[in-house]
Amino acid sequence: MSKRKLNKQQTWRIQKIQGERASRANKKESQIHEDLEGGQLGPEQPGQVIAHFGTQVLVEGADMARTRCYMRTNLGGLVTGDNIVWRMGQEGHGVVVAKLERQSEIQRPNMYGELKSVAANIDYMVIVVAPEPHAHRNLIDRYLVAAEMSQIEPVLCLNKIDLLNEDNQAHFELLIQDYESIGYRFVQASAKQEDGLEALKGMLKDRISVFVGQSGVGKSSIIQTLLPDEDIRVGALSAQSRKGRHTTTTATLFHFPSGGDLIDSPGIREFGLWHMTAEEVLEGFPEFRDHIGRCKFRDCKHDAEPGCAIKHALESGVISPGRFASFQQIVQSLDDVVVRDP
Repeated sequence: MSKRKLNKQQTWRIQKIQGERASRANKKESQIHEDLEGGQLGPEQPGQVIAHFGTQVLVEGADMARTRCYMRTNLGGLVTGDNIVWRMGQEGHGVVVAKLERQSEIQRPNMYGELKSVAANIDYMVIVVAPEPHAHRNLIDRYLVAAEMSQIEPVLCLNKIDLLNEDNQAHFELLIQDYESIGYRFVQASAKQEDGLEALKGMLKDRISVFVGQSGVGKSSIIQTLLPDEDIRVGALSAQSRKGRHTTTTATLFHFPSGGDLIDSPGIREFGLWHMTAEEVLEGFPEFRDHIGRCKFRDCKHDAEPGCAIKHALESGVISPGRFASFQQIVQSLDDVVVRDP
């Protein structure tokens, strides 16, 4: 479809609207600077971004009180989970004056293909899988690579264990065994029957966590059980596609009653790994790391080259065939703008 051409009046109107928006932003920034220079703001204090609302963020202070704050333009982008320094204003609002260094962050491409941060300072990425929709190993490995490269510890959670039966039991037993042998933690739960959730609560205590996974696996149901006093919508599994519907819309930080925090971010059906190189993906498989750099050829693609240390580890049983196949599929898909669910 060709791009629609605008007439002079439409072009003028768009420019006028954009100019007014820029003027308002500049006016607000000027007011912030006047307040700072005139000493109209309170003392500096630490805080944490709880949610983001356009030009403002919701900040929680040390006393747990929450304040809407404007941001100085030289800060760069702020996301939920950021630790910041802010000052209280005279009219009940505050101003964020500094952003502290992030320990970790989750990024995903926006609608223009640009990589943007969506949450920061996360300790655990809980990767939720379920018998329905079917847990594809390749999709799990994509989340694991993203967690490894984001320096976030992944935790695998098999939800809907009430749906396990003689047809799928063996598949999931092998799946759990393979990932636990690598060193990943695997918890089993049923949000419907509230089974296994106490162990999950204990694991997440005093940590900041985010739940990710294919739509329909029950992320929102688990969150609703862990946060009974919060209004978080739960979507049903589509009877026709057996895939879920998106329910959450913006990243928000919640406090667990039993301790710890959760950043509830939008359901992720498309997870971008396109910004990574093949070497970075290789590093995202921890059982591969001891063999990296030991291939006969420096530019080894770990495919059909002789003397490949990765292929030797595969043949000797150190690396599982399923994980090696996932590695190959991910590397082959790096040219795609977005990696989609299988």
